[in-house]
Amino acid sequence: MASNTNLSVILQKPGEIVIENRPIPEIGPYDALVNVKVTGICGSDVHYWTKGRIGSFVVEKPMVLGHESAGVVAAVGDKVTHLKVGDRVALEPGVPCRVCDQCKHGRYNLCPEMIFAATPPYDGTLCNYYRHAADFCFKLPENVSLEEGALIEPLSVGVHAVRRGKVQAGDRVAIFGAGAVGLLAAAAAKAAGAGHVTIADIVASRLDFAKTYCTDSQVLLEKTDPNEPNIDYSKRMANKILESHELADVVIDCSGAETSVQTAIYITRNGGSVVLVGMGAPVQSIPVSEIGIREVDIKGVFRYCNTYPRAVKMIASGTIDVKPLITHSYKLEESVEAFKHVKEGRDGTIKVQIHG
Repeated sequence: MASNTNLSVILQKPGEIVIENRPIPEIGPYDALVNVKVTGICGSDVHYWTKGRIGSFVVEKPMVLGHESAGVVAAVGDKVTHLKVGDRVALEPGVPCRVCDQCKHGRYNLCPEMIFAATPPYDGTLCNYYRHAADFCFKLPENVSLEEGALIEPLSVGVHAVRRGKVQAGDRVAIFGAGAVGLLAAAAAKAAGAGHVTIADIVASRLDFAKTYCTDSQVLLEKTDPNEPNIDYSKRMANKILESHELADVVIDCSGAETSVQTAIYITRNGGSVVLVGMGAPVQSIPVSEIGIREVDIKGVFRYCNTYPRAVKMIASGTIDVKPLITHSYKLEESVEAFKHVKEGRDGTIKVQIHG
């Protein structure tokens, strides 16, 4: 092993992150011990830090953060045959039960017994050494860096969203939210053959970046006014978008904001699809009559499944270039500052990665 320390970035309680040395985990016969080298900070990590919960997932005890990781295999269990010490791998952070109906039908992301890194009560990957099921460790080709490998997780969200929307060659796709996931959904849509991708956000600097990355047009949305009902705002934004854009075949919402969901429905063509990726308020108002009379399909997305092998190939082949999204890097010992960076939404930030 590179060292006998296991520095871990721990959410001690909402609002408090500490760095502690934890024991190096022991592995079972089907496990791999991975020396984690790169971990990206996800919005969900920041949300747990600031709010202490996402939906029904509540932080009730100290939890190691992080789930967008890649590293080097340090040890393998005696039943593992496809990995060896020294292999560079990306970690798919969710391990299902493998035996329930959802798993048997291939939709293991919906497994009720899913163990997902940095989702309470399970520890995450932002540490020196992480024990993981070996069959959810994916070898990286020589031309794919560990930094790129850590981006396979958010890329998988985009790939899964595009699959759920059944994006086809020539489709017009609109995306709300120009953060890392929204941009990677745009990249996945382009890879699927989308003819035109529009992305919308309230942050101008994000749209400036989007001009250079996998999008054909960008829409700066107005910030909401607390005195204006959300539905009225959404109609106005839809009209603004449709002044210069056609109705979309598929709209992917990566923001979770009620206004974005509403606007997405208004700008979808009859018979089109709205794919909900962002996790916002658990209860939202939507224009049901628009959905019904125009047969707009509303599709949920929960993480991803069966995406990692394809995402690795996309990066290795150059079909999708994730490197431009990496805007800032910190050392593991600087993790608290890295989280502050993301929380503050500093200009020019797309993806912050932490190096172990």
